[in-house]
Amino acid sequence: MIDDLPNPAPAAQSAQAATKASDATSPVERAFRLLRYVAEGGSTANLSDVARQIGVNRVTLMRLLDSLEAAQLIEPQPGGGAHRLALPFLTLAASALGASDLTARARQVLPELVAQTGLSAFLAVLEGAEIVYLLCETPDTPLVTRIRTGSRLPAHRATPGLAMLAHLPDDALHARYAQQPASERPSDWAALAATLEAVRAEGCAWSFSGLEAGIDSCAAAVCDARGEVLTALSVAGPNSAFSADESLRARVQASVKHAADTLSRASF
Repeated sequence: MIDDLPNPAPAAQSAQAATKASDATSPVERAFRLLRYVAEGGSTANLSDVARQIGVNRVTLMRLLDSLEAAQLIEPQPGGGAHRLALPFLTLAASALGASDLTARARQVLPELVAQTGLSAFLAVLEGAEIVYLLCETPDTPLVTRIRTGSRLPAHRATPGLAMLAHLPDDALHARYAQQPASERPSDWAALAATLEAVRAEGCAWSFSGLEAGIDSCAAAVCDARGEVLTALSVAGPNSAFSADESLRARVQASVKHAADTLSRASF
C-alpha cells in the first residue's frame, strides 16, 4: 500500500527550486523597481509611501537606498530628503547606449550641427523633472556656456527640457513635478503652458539669455514612431553671434529640427 502512494519528493524539490530562484532574483527586482521609481521623478522623502509604491517594507527600502547609494547608482538631492540617479550610473547608461543606433547616430549628428552653426551642440535626456546632458560637442572656439556632459537642470528652465516637456500630456507633465520641492516647480503654470504650446507650434524651443546671460539656445525633441519623446538635441552660443549674423537664427533652427527629425527616424 505504501508503494502506491504518490512520492512528494519531486513536488517539494520543485517548490524549493522555485523559492531559491525567487530569492535569487527578488533583490534585483526590488532594486530595479526603486531605480525606475527614482528615474520617473518619484521622491524618496516619505519612506512609507515609497515602500508601499514599490512593494517592499521600510527596512528593505532603507537597505536598498543605502546599497544603491553606495554603488553610486543614486545620490541624495541637494538639500536632502530625496534621491536622484547618480552621474556615474547615467554615464554607464550612456556608454551602454553607445552601441545603439540612436546614440551612435547622435555622436555623428552633433559634430554636423557644430559644423553647420559654429555653435556648441548637446544631447540631453529627461529624468523626472530634470534634464541631464549626455553628450556635448563644441567648436574650436572658447566655450561660452557652463553646460557640460553630466550637467543637470530643471527641465522647464532649459530648451532641451522645454522641447521634451512639450510632448507630454498635461497629467504626465504635472506628475513629474508633483513631488518636487516648491522651489523647483514652475512658478507660473499658465506661462509654462503657453511656452509649451509655442514650442509645439514652432517645432522647437528657443531661449534668449533665459538660462545663462548672453547665451541663446535652440532645441528640438527626438521621438519614437509612437510620438513618445526619447531625448532632445540643442545648440547654444553667444547672442553676439546671432546679432552679427542675421541669418544664423534661421539656420540654427532649421539645422536643429532637421537633426532631431533624422534621429527620430533612426529610432523607428
